[in-house]
Amino acid sequence: MPRRTVRTTLDRLRTPGRATGFLKSASICVLIAGLLSPLAQTTATAATTSNDYCGGQCSDILPPGENGNATLAQILLNQAFGTQPSHAEDQLGPYANLATGYSGLTDAKINTFFNDASFGVPSDQVASTESPAGRSDVTIVRDKKAGVPHITGTTRYGTEFGAGYAAAEDRLWLMDVFRHVGRGQLTAFAGGAAANQGLEQEFYRNAPYSEADLQAQIDNAVANNGARGQQALADANAYLAGINAYIDASDSGRYFPGEYVLTGHKDSITNAGTIDHFKITDLVALGSVIGSLFGAGGGGEVNNAISLIAAQSKYGVAQGTKVWESFRERNDPEAVLTVHNGESFPYATKPADAQGEALPDAGSVTTEPLVYDATGTGASQSATAASRTATTTALSSARRGMSNALVVSGKYTASGHPIAVFGPQTGYFAPQLLMLQEIQGPGISARGASFAGLSMYVELGRGQDYSWSATTSGQDIIDTYAVELCQDDYHYLYHGTCTAMDKVEQTNSWKPTTADGTAAGSYTMRVWKTKYGPVEYRATVGGKKVAYTTLRSSYMHEADSIIGFQMLNDPDYVKGPKDFQSAAQHINYTFNWFYADSSHTAYYNSGDNPVRASGVDAEFPVWGQAAYEWKNWNPTTNTADYTPASAHPNSVDQDYYVSWNNKQALDYTTAPWGDGSVHRGNLLEDRVKKLVAAGGVTRTKLVQAMADAALADLRAEDVLPKLLKVVNSSTVTDSTVADAVSKLQAWVSAGAKRTETSAGSKKYADADAIRILDAWWPLLVKAEFQPGLGSDLYTAITNNLPIDESPSAAHGPTGSHAGSSFQYGWWSYVDKDIRAVLGESVQGPLADKYCGGGSLSSCRDILMSTLKTAAGTSASTVYPGDSLCSAGDQWCADSIVQRTLGGIKHGNISWQNRPTFQQVVEYTSHR
Repeated sequence: MPRRTVRTTLDRLRTPGRATGFLKSASICVLIAGLLSPLAQTTATAATTSNDYCGGQCSDILPPGENGNATLAQILLNQAFGTQPSHAEDQLGPYANLATGYSGLTDAKINTFFNDASFGVPSDQVASTESPAGRSDVTIVRDKKAGVPHITGTTRYGTEFGAGYAAAEDRLWLMDVFRHVGRGQLTAFAGGAAANQGLEQEFYRNAPYSEADLQAQIDNAVANNGARGQQALADANAYLAGINAYIDASDSGRYFPGEYVLTGHKDSITNAGTIDHFKITDLVALGSVIGSLFGAGGGGEVNNAISLIAAQSKYGVAQGTKVWESFRERNDPEAVLTVHNGESFPYATKPADAQGEALPDAGSVTTEPLVYDATGTGASQSATAASRTATTTALSSARRGMSNALVVSGKYTASGHPIAVFGPQTGYFAPQLLMLQEIQGPGISARGASFAGLSMYVELGRGQDYSWSATTSGQDIIDTYAVELCQDDYHYLYHGTCTAMDKVEQTNSWKPTTADGTAAGSYTMRVWKTKYGPVEYRATVGGKKVAYTTLRSSYMHEADSIIGFQMLNDPDYVKGPKDFQSAAQHINYTFNWFYADSSHTAYYNSGDNPVRASGVDAEFPVWGQAAYEWKNWNPTTNTADYTPASAHPNSVDQDYYVSWNNKQALDYTTAPWGDGSVHRGNLLEDRVKKLVAAGGVTRTKLVQAMADAALADLRAEDVLPKLLKVVNSSTVTDSTVADAVSKLQAWVSAGAKRTETSAGSKKYADADAIRILDAWWPLLVKAEFQPGLGSDLYTAITNNLPIDESPSAAHGPTGSHAGSSFQYGWWSYVDKDIRAVLGESVQGPLADKYCGGGSLSSCRDILMSTLKTAAGTSASTVYPGDSLCSAGDQWCADSIVQRTLGGIKHGNISWQNRPTFQQVVEYTSHR
């Protein structure tokens, strides 16, 4: 039976009371009357747990809420009146309130803004219990506060069955959406909206798997991992059985997610139609989406080559290469580091004598088409724009990084126990991509977050006496090969033999539904595959026609990481920091992993880092020839030699660790650009370093450091003071500029935060200064660098690294209303250049001085001129408005939106730059 009740949200988070989007043509009141069903709840008493060593000092939060399913009636009520199913957004308010509440935080108040993440549920906090499908070997208890499922099994099968059942209760529709995304079939399933077209195209381009490919990845993961592989397969099958049991129960009971009706898969009157059961290959499809989003570092070699060629064209080969390298910042000496003890971990460094490079002839590069035979709305202008964006995202090295971690050794805390505040920044969606759960059963004891549909294990969370989390690392596990064409455009030379490319296709068609009124359309996605991976570009190299392909070490290995997660959930495996690192070594995606228990902290950088041939520069395309392949690469299995665990950045009990997708360690090169002197990791580094120097760190102080950094404007905190130093190097006589300087200086003095004047005001303190900097930054960057670099090179480098990613920016990799900000931008370039012009010391300087040609007075003139233009730019121009915000509404432009992936909508909240799921932990004892 359904367990949800309907309630009214807090006024300031209320969904607008109008039927839009999902319900353009629904007759709401009539449908509600026929669809409301009685709700059954059975209260029960939860047993207290004796395996929890956190002493009530573990907390977590995951907005908007645990409940990501809603019946048709609940969706209609939400869209018409703003009401919410129970536990659909009860974590959104506490999460949002930290932005204005952190200054008065105490340890006793932490769980005002977070959930108590202790194991079990106190007897007076039990909301319900159930035995899924009538099983006697598992129960699911849900707590009153957040509705989190606490799954307890007496058998391993029952435990995993319960995990699957709970996942379907909380995220069935979302799981269904993403298994179709992973198969390139979203538009046929959910509708042909341009956003849906873009989403399926983004993933299909890089992971065009057939059903046989998906199954082979399961088979290989099981075969290569002995008893743990067999256990993973058994766990997955039990998990799937739980999912499918809920599908059957909700279908017969008619309380399945209402989106199935709105998208035409079920009939609300007769209940005709089906919800397809999940199968094991669906888990691989889901895993490929998550891995591609957050754990596949690399790519961008063709764009790197284009900007290098532009630099060499302008300056000559030697000087052009020097200029390019200075902007690339492969190993910048001023970059913030996670492992900061001076230890070096060389990887993907610049070779002394590069071998096998296959740089394209200037102007010859074209992107390989993905979409063919488009009809109707598949060929519309909006569809074309969505395809263009999807292609850019799929082929860029500037991938979604996000996520942060602050971990302090017990040597510097008030209690003597380590403290961690960490979590993944996975964006904001409704329902959320992640879900909370606790799993207790034979060989499993954990609580935390897991991606929906992959929650047979907790992926980020806590065990009995330890917690772990991750940030995206971005080291390069993707290489680009140039294969010489022969016979025609679809044959290539492989080891001297003319070989046919494999054609893989997916044809989708759609028609209007209640949920998505997009008119009918269709297209075919077509990918040409080689032994070196899918074709992404065409070009000529030295006049020879080539195809550029991308080869990812995790390609055809999307299921391999399941073993590492299984280990992290096993209390008999993880008993200390070395065990944690061993578990993380079994995760082939590119992540930074962090650990804390009552005595130790630890860090490990995961990923299958291929051992490249001697002389190969990972930054650029190389020839698809045996001499330049990964060491011992097998194209049939896509396996190779990988760098040993000791070569990955790792550490135990460093004084502190910070990570915000910054550089991991000395000499460890990451694929994205921007690891320079100013990085958002500095916002954490500066605060945590001060705390550690003072000693006596508490959970409150570390949360405050995170929350303070979450409101900081990186440009204003770390670059603006130097810009103002140039402007103020002479008396400012222009009244407009003087007024702007005064406002900007006052903002910097106040802390350079983007924060409300008071809780719920929806107005920023220092609003005018914020507007001025938002308008000024793109103007000053262009005026500072384009004259010296020239238009072609300037444009090429902006394709490697966007110039800005402010909270309201819709042009960065995260888009707008996404929370995560300041990951990618030219702040390090501006910082180094301005310091050089001022005559200050710069380690790892740019190859030249650009602002005003190196003249302080000329640089000042440029800054003054652009600042005056920015000061006169209206708020309505800086913040032009969108479907949610009116033009000029600065707070709204920055605000975070839970992007709808289903029928339930939520109000926007004030901007914070922090993890979506977050833990605060301090263990008091150990087993």
